[in-house]
Amino acid sequence: MAFSGELDDEEIMSEINMTPLVDVMLVLLIIFMLTVPVLTQSVDVELPEAGSTLSEQTPDAISITVDANGLIFWNEEQLNKTLLETRLKDISRQSPQPAVHIHGDRAARYDHVIQIMTAAQQVGLTQLGFVTEVHQ
Repeated sequence: MAFSGELDDEEIMSEINMTPLVDVMLVLLIIFMLTVPVLTQSVDVELPEAGSTLSEQTPDAISITVDANGLIFWNEEQLNKTLLETRLKDISRQSPQPAVHIHGDRAARYDHVIQIMTAAQQVGLTQLGFVTEVHQ
C-alpha cells in the first residue's frame, strides 16, 4: 500500500529535472563572458594614413521609351531608329557603360521593343533592363 506522498514502483515520474540543464547553461555563460574580452583585445598601433581617391562614378541610366504608336524616345527626346543606333554605339564605348532602361507601352507592338533590344545587343551593351509597374 502506498501512502499519499509516496510513489509506487509502477508509477513513472513525468517531470523533467531542469537543474543539470541550468548548471550547464551557467557554465557556458561564464566561459563566454571570460573569452569575449580576450578576443576583442588588441595591440594599440598607429596605422599609416592613406590618401583617399574618388571611387569610379557610375553614369546615369539611359531611359528609352516606346509609346503605343511605336515612337522611340531617348530620355524624353524623340528619335528615329538610325539616330538611336548611333547613340547606342556612342554609349557602348563609354567605360563604364550606363544602364539602359526600356519603358515599353502596354499597347506598343512587341517587335518595336525587340528592335531596341537587338540594336543594344549588336553594339555590345551589357546592362539592359525593362521598367514595369507593379500592381497590388
